[in-house]
Formats: sequence, structure tokens, C-alpha cells
Amino acid sequence: MGDKGGDNHTEVTDFILVGIRVRPELHSLLFLLFLIVYGMVLLGNLSMIGIIVTDPRLNTPMYFFLGNLSIIDFSYSSVIVPKAMVNILSQKKTISFAGCVAQLFLYALFMVTEAFVLAAMAYDRFIAICNPLLYTVRMSRSLCIQLVACSYFCGWVSSILQISATFSMSFCASRVIDHFYCDSNPIEKISCSNIFINKMVSLSLAVLIILPTIVVIVVSYMYIVSTVLKIRSSEGRKKAFSTCSSHLGVVSLLYGTVSFVYLTPPNNPELRKVASVCYILFTPMLNPLIYSLRNKDVKDAMRKVLWRKKVLL
Repeated sequence: MGDKGGDNHTEVTDFILVGIRVRPELHSLLFLLFLIVYGMVLLGNLSMIGIIVTDPRLNTPMYFFLGNLSIIDFSYSSVIVPKAMVNILSQKKTISFAGCVAQLFLYALFMVTEAFVLAAMAYDRFIAICNPLLYTVRMSRSLCIQLVACSYFCGWVSSILQISATFSMSFCASRVIDHFYCDSNPIEKISCSNIFINKMVSLSLAVLIILPTIVVIVVSYMYIVSTVLKIRSSEGRKKAFSTCSSHLGVVSLLYGTVSFVYLTPPNNPELRKVASVCYILFTPMLNPLIYSLRNKDVKDAMRKVLWRKKVLL
């Protein structure tokens, strides 16, 4: 880190990630917790992808979106967790400037993309329940690919805007980020620039990108509930609701943990770190469990794979 000369601004070549503050004797336990949960994230999501790809019965729009959701889940967890685990046991706890930029870019990319994919899944459920006769026509393979591609494009655009605003700021003497990964809020705290523009960019992205996904989900489920309540048989209503319960569980888990992260008081950074652990580790771990435990098709596909392995052994 060398001086630019003049004022108190410095040219930052790396940052120090404080991490989660625990007693030194608990570092090994924290590392083990991260390792176990991250292993379950990889196992659950990669297994889900493998089942969806190999079982022809799951070649439907809903499982196409679910497969992409699993890719996103283990990807954004992998962007942050391995480096956080290294830093838990390391004395230096540093991350290069380029590494910090890449981490924030990919984190924002996958976070926004997941929101759009969940909105696409809500639309899929809306068509399946409210217009079942037109489902195969409206939810064509090409439309599903376009919706996922659009989700990634929106994530890419929002990430570019976010990192452009964040890393255009000047940094003073401090290069210590009070977090276990590079996030825009703790980075703003070590800047000596006016962060008004950065705040406006974040607010604009939330209003223009995140809010529409929430609206799509809410409106879709308003129509779904209205349609299901018109079904006369209780068995029919139960079957219709069961096709949405897993998606609703995942949506509630995602937006609940994200709200916990960003609505946590800024004067309590340790609580925000705990909330971030819930979002980055536990949410992607639980998503495959929610879909596998509450979905008959997935459970049947899993039994088929396990039986095939048993026969081979």
C-alpha cells in the first residue's frame, strides 16, 4: 500500500478482513462449523443438479429453474466461504484489492440473479395452476432459457453498477473491513469519500431490480391463491398448494435472511455477521432439503439413484 501523495488518501493494494470475532480457542470450532455446513451446501446442491440432469422425468420448466437455483446457491457460497475459512486460521487475514472487487462482484451477481430466478419460478407456478391447459405452450424451453439468461444479465448489470460505485471511492489510512467478506456497507465505512452517490446507487438498484421481483412473486401468488380457493375438492386444493409450498419456503428463507442481514442495526456489526452466515451458508444448505423433502418427484428420483447404486455395489 503506497501513498498517492498529498492529503491522507492511499492507494490500496489489499484489505484486511476482520472476520467473526471469537476467542482464539474457538477458531478451530468455527472453522469446523464452516467446513461441515459448506460441505453440506456442495453435497446438497450438486446432488440436486445431478438428479435433475439424469432423470428424464424432471425435464420440466420447474426443475430447470430449480437446477439453476442450485447452481446459484453453491456458487455464491463458494465465492465467500473458502476464503473466510482460510482467514479463520490465518494470522494475516488479507484479501487483495482485485480479489475484493471480484468477491463483491460475484456475490452481488448471484444474489440478484437468485431473486430473478425465484420470480421466474413464481411465474411458472402461476401458469401451471391458473392456466394448466396452456402450460406447455407458454412455458416453452426457449422461454425458460430466456428467463434464466435475463436473470443473469440483470445480475451482471447490477453488479457492475455496485462495484463501480463502491470502488470509485477513495480510501484513507484504514484498510480494515469489519466483516468476513467484501460487502459494500463495511467498505463504505473505511472510505473518506462522500458516500451519498454510493447510497443512491444501492437504493436505485433495490427499487429498480429487487422490488420488481418481489412484486412478481406476490402478484403470482395472489392469483394462485384465488384460483386454488375456487377448487371445490379439498384434495384438489391440497395438491395445488403442495406444488407451491417448496417454492414459498425457499422464497421466505431467502428474503427473511437477506432482510435480517440488511436491516440489522449498523452499530452492531457482529450481529450482521451472524445474519450473513445464515444467508451465505444455511440458506443454500436448506434449499435442496426443502425441495427434496417436500417434493414427490425429487424423492422418487433420489430413491431411483440410491437403488441403482445399491444394485451396483
